[in-house]
Amino acid sequence: MTTPDPLAETCLESVQLLDGKLLKVYADTVRLPDGSTSLREWIRHPGAVALIPFRRERGSVVLVRQFRYPVGRALWELPAGKLDPGEGVEACGRRELEEETGWRAGALRPVARLLPCIGYSNEVIHLLYCDELAPGTRGLDHGEFLEVHEFSLVEARAMLERGEIEDGKTLVGLSWLLLRAAEGRL
Repeated sequence: MTTPDPLAETCLESVQLLDGKLLKVYADTVRLPDGSTSLREWIRHPGAVALIPFRRERGSVVLVRQFRYPVGRALWELPAGKLDPGEGVEACGRRELEEETGWRAGALRPVARLLPCIGYSNEVIHLLYCDELAPGTRGLDHGEFLEVHEFSLVEARAMLERGEIEDGKTLVGLSWLLLRAAEGRL
């Protein structure tokens, strides 16, 4: 038997405010630990997968540069994409890597589960590492435009240090990769 979390909040009522193609937005009335109530506005997200594609023979990591409308500029990112209904994490990772970069993955190894927006979303990003890359066929989705580049680990570290990497999943993934490399564990 598990002990209830003394910080848990209990949903009393949930109202869906938006039923979008990607996101669902809710306003929930919750009971707080002290018995009072409060409002929680939050977003339901289908989840996503991000990949750390490392070309071992070249000592380089593959990144994409994509315009992100909400922030109004293009950002450097690890290849990533949302989970489709019923799709597994590994299948999504393989699909997104090939579609976005033109590389196929051999073994995919889990690195972490990221919760990027815990104050207002249930999104989970599954971070996977792959270093057995083979040429595949790039096939961007309709309306998707991005550039693919490879960076040495020295270049990737310099980009981090200069603040050129702002995307959270990419900050985590590159930091993990650089730490593993520094420890001789790649």
